[in-house]
Amino acid sequence: MPNVTQIPAFATAILAALLHAAPVPAASAPTVTESAWGRLPDGRPVRTFTLTNAQGTRVVLAEYGALLVSVETPDREGRIGHVTLFYRSLEEALAGGVFGSVIGRFANRISGGGFTIDGERHDLESVNGDGVHIHGGKTGFHRQLWQGRAEGGGVTFSLASEDGHEGYPGKVEVSVTYTLTNDSTLRLTYTGTTGRTTPLNLTNHVYFNLSGTGDIRGHELHMDCAEVLAVDSRKVPTGALLPVAGTPFDFRTAKTVGRDIGSVEGGGYDHCFVIPRGAAGKGGEPVAFATLSDPASGRTLEIATTKPGVQIFTANSFNGSPYPRWGGICFETQFYPDSPNRPEFPPCLLRPGERYAHVTEFRFGVSP
Repeated sequence: MPNVTQIPAFATAILAALLHAAPVPAASAPTVTESAWGRLPDGRPVRTFTLTNAQGTRVVLAEYGALLVSVETPDREGRIGHVTLFYRSLEEALAGGVFGSVIGRFANRISGGGFTIDGERHDLESVNGDGVHIHGGKTGFHRQLWQGRAEGGGVTFSLASEDGHEGYPGKVEVSVTYTLTNDSTLRLTYTGTTGRTTPLNLTNHVYFNLSGTGDIRGHELHMDCAEVLAVDSRKVPTGALLPVAGTPFDFRTAKTVGRDIGSVEGGGYDHCFVIPRGAAGKGGEPVAFATLSDPASGRTLEIATTKPGVQIFTANSFNGSPYPRWGGICFETQFYPDSPNRPEFPPCLLRPGERYAHVTEFRFGVSP
C-alpha cells in the first residue's frame, strides 16, 4: 500500500504531464484546389475549384455559369456519395440545361413580354412564344463565363452584364461567393450593383437527391410555408397567395415528397412557396425554413435564406437521360416570379447606388 505522503507527488506528476501534453489538433480549414475543365467553343478556358472539408464533404464549382458542379457528403455509415445531379464534363454542361447554375438577371418567369420601369418599356424574349420570359433568357447568367478566384475557405465568381443584355436595362456587376464550413454548411452569398434601375433576382438551380440514385419521392420534406403562389397554365403567378392547408402543397408536417405528387397538376411541383413573413434574418443572416431528409442514407439537408420565396421544382419532365422523372428537387430561393409586373409583391428592383444582397445556406447533416 503506497505511503500517503507519496500520493500528492504522484498526482502532481500526472497533472503536469496532462498540462504539457501536446494539444489535440483542431480540424483544419476547408481546402480549395483549382484545375482546368476545358475550353468554350470560342477557346476561352474554364476552371473548376474544389472545396473539401474535414468531414470529407466535397464541393466542385466551375466558372461556366458560376456552376455548382457537384456536392458529395457522407451518409450515416460515413460513405461519401453524390447528393446533387451533376454534369460530368464541360461538354455536358454546354449541351445541358441549368443543373447547379446561377440564374439571372431574373430567376423564374416574367410575363407580358417584358416590364415597365418609371414609364419606360423593356421588352424581353419569350422562349416559347407565349409572352413568358424565363431564367434571364437564352444567354442568361447560366450561359456566361464568370471569373473565379479562390479566397479564404471559398470561391468568388464575378460577372459584368452589359446594358441591354437580353433586353434588361443597365449594366450590372454581380458576384456569388461559395463558402464551405467544417460542419458542412455551404453558404452562397450574392451581391450586385447597377448603373440603371433594373430587376435583379439571382438564385442557384441545383437539384438535390440525397440518396444519389433513383428518384426523390421517398425523401421526407418539412417546410414552414403556409402559403403558395397561385399560377395560371403557364406557371405565371396570378397575384393570389393560397393557403396550403388541406392541399398537396402542405409540408408543414413532414411527409414524403411523393405522397401527394400525383395530385399536383402538371405531374409534380413547380411552384413558388411563401417563406414565412419575418423569416428573413436580421443583418443579412439567413433563417432556416425547410429540411429534406433521406431515410435510406440518413443524409439531411436544411435550407436557410434571406429571400421571401422559394421555387420548389421536382424535375417533372426528366425522361431518364441521364436522370429519371422526379430524379431531383430544387429549392430556388428568390423574389416571387413576375415581380417586375406585380407591385404588390416584394420589390425586386435594384437602383443605382443600392447594393443587392442575398444569402442562402445549404446545411448538410446525417441522422442516426
